[in-house]
Amino acid sequence: MKSIIIGIAGGTGSGKTTLTERLRDHFGADEVSVLNHDSYYKRHDELPYEKRCKLNYDHPDSFDTELLVQHLQALRRGESVKVPVYDYTIHNRSDKTITVHPAPVIIVEGILIFASQELCDMMDMKVFVDTDADVRILRRIVRDVKERGRTLDSVVNQYLTTVKPMHEQFVEPSKRKADLIVPEGGQNTVALELLIKWVDNHLRAEGESRQ
Repeated sequence: MKSIIIGIAGGTGSGKTTLTERLRDHFGADEVSVLNHDSYYKRHDELPYEKRCKLNYDHPDSFDTELLVQHLQALRRGESVKVPVYDYTIHNRSDKTITVHPAPVIIVEGILIFASQELCDMMDMKVFVDTDADVRILRRIVRDVKERGRTLDSVVNQYLTTVKPMHEQFVEPSKRKADLIVPEGGQNTVALELLIKWVDNHLRAEGESRQ
């Protein structure tokens, strides 16, 4: 069976992960594999920690999107892939990897996945999670301070200097490429039900075509 690839994009803290998790919870971990664009931040062993802290991580060039494309192609061929693990505490890719196995549904999640036409061309459904900026920044502060060991000052400074400008330059315009725009992400039960029904229909059609 050819895997369905769903892209879930949106600004930082918009609710992409919640929507992804609710879809995976509904269909089950065996039916859904997830690739997060954040896992594909480029490695910068050549830079000291102080310089890595100052890099712009919200620009499309900060990602190894070519590797993500290769991994999606491999998953569609029925091959497992070793996904990099990014360490936010050191602002660099770690030496660890996580094995992701092929599945009927593959979700690609990230703020800038629609900035890559090659990625867009691989997706069967493109979903943009649209959430107010004030809600997104509050969620990002809570996440980065509690989960990623960042200071409040560093989170606010990064938001003002790179996150907000890059959102306006790259993320917001990419919304035009979406097939479905979902306000409030995983909290939007109507949109979630529509997505679930679309995936069910797609999987059923794929199954019937192979009979």
